[in-house]
Amino acid sequence: MESTRLSTKGQIVLPKAIRTSRAWGPGTEFTVEETSEGILLRPACGFPEADLDQVAGCLRHKGKSKTLAQMRAAIGHEVMRRHDRGRY
Repeated sequence: MESTRLSTKGQIVLPKAIRTSRAWGPGTEFTVEETSEGILLRPACGFPEADLDQVAGCLRHKGKSKTLAQMRAAIGHEVMRRHDRGRY
């Protein structure tokens, strides 16, 4: 367990091992919640939660739509490409 200290400006430095393991870089925003056991620190959600119905079709695509067979083939191709690179 690592420890840290509150500065005179009210700042706390998170240990580097924690920042690295969580991929938290400069500018990462957090929510702070007081609980019965202490303080809970979480990365702030970048986007509010939404249902699929609320976001479906929000990105426009120029060009002809792909067929289901083309999409399945592209997914299969990407899976094989990643497998060959040792990612899965």
